[in-house]
Amino acid sequence: MSAHRVAVIAGDGVGPEVVAQARRAVEATGVEIAWTELPWGSDHYHRTGRMMPADALATLRGHDAILLGAVGDPSVPDHISLWELLLALRQGLDLWANVRPAQLLPGVPGPLAGRAPGEVDMLFVRENTEGEYAGVGGRVHAGLAGETGIEVSVFTRPAVERVVRFAFERAEERRGRLTSATKSNASRYGYVLWDEVVAEVAADHPGVEVDSVLVDALAARMVRDPGSLDVVVASNLFGDVLTDLAAALQGGMGVAASASLAPGSDAPPLFEPVHGSAPDIAGRGVANPIGCLWSAQLMLEQLGEPEAAAALRAAIAAVCRQGPRTRDLGGTASTAEVGDAVVRAVEAAPVR
Repeated sequence: MSAHRVAVIAGDGVGPEVVAQARRAVEATGVEIAWTELPWGSDHYHRTGRMMPADALATLRGHDAILLGAVGDPSVPDHISLWELLLALRQGLDLWANVRPAQLLPGVPGPLAGRAPGEVDMLFVRENTEGEYAGVGGRVHAGLAGETGIEVSVFTRPAVERVVRFAFERAEERRGRLTSATKSNASRYGYVLWDEVVAEVAADHPGVEVDSVLVDALAARMVRDPGSLDVVVASNLFGDVLTDLAAALQGGMGVAASASLAPGSDAPPLFEPVHGSAPDIAGRGVANPIGCLWSAQLMLEQLGEPEAAAALRAAIAAVCRQGPRTRDLGGTASTAEVGDAVVRAVEAAPVR
């Protein structure tokens, strides 16, 4: 079998540091990977005036997957770094399902006193191409007292339906419960449509228990009773906000992983930790690589390497349980020391 072609966008800040550990761990599984390093990000912007080249999407379509470290630097406005790289990839490749596991692993300190690790085990499915992040709007009367910014949310039935169906399928694979994040009491068009689609799709999945919860109440429920949640499906904005809360519940942003997928298409899926570029600690070798390692594990699953994915997942769990841990998890280890430990754990249980 030929090597899997993986494009690497290490990006900004701590991105290169955590991506290096993820690559080492993937290689330790024995899966053959042909890596293509793409130097896109804020440095590329300063050199060329663009976060990535004009033919970036065509370049990426020649790969089986994308591993992204982080995007963002204080020297580049956030709306430029986001819209000219990450959102450009999600929308340009139509990576419409953003999947984020939120599981508190044994050994990882969580903020909810008295909660056992198994009580925080959720899977978030976020619509990834439209909604509140559709990019529709503009500004008028620039520089005047009446300057106005208009941002329009876009909800289309096909986009809502495909992500909702995908979420129902994940619920059938897990514990059979799906919660839809909504705000149809106040947003009477987009979220009323969202609720209607959820109800219609639910009829095709009678074995899944479904509830629709207003997003503010859902945020409270995540803290009060996380064990009541299994799969959560949400719009672009709600999914963004709720998964940051979920990351805190699973031990912090340093352990949070994600996959952006286009099921049924040949577009390369994108895998990234969700902690951002963390410029305040970049270059110090203290960033937690677990989120990137976990993202790489999701990548192996999507590449059709279940044994390698299981080996890496077990190695991550073992290191979280036994240590070493970085300082955000109460330890003193460096990024590389955690990476070393995961590599050793993978090598101790080789993929057959």
